[in-house]
Amino acid sequence: MSESAEFLTEDELASMICAKSARKQMQWLDDHGWRYERNAAGKPIVGRIYARLKLAGVRPTESTAVAEPWQIDLSKVS
Repeated sequence: MSESAEFLTEDELASMICAKSARKQMQWLDDHGWRYERNAAGKPIVGRIYARLKLAGVRPTESTAVAEPWQIDLSKVS
């Protein structure tokens, strides 16, 4: 698995939720207020950044889920 993968893998999702069944995974996600999409096979998919924020206790929003480009502020350097 590549660290830059956009979504949690099936194994990662199953490990986090302790369930292999897509139905049980979706029930857990619904019960815990997680957002997810369903792929063409009907299985839940969860974004990696979203999962990291949720697990860190951060409420994912548009502003927290987007990586802002870093810029140096030299205005306070003399």
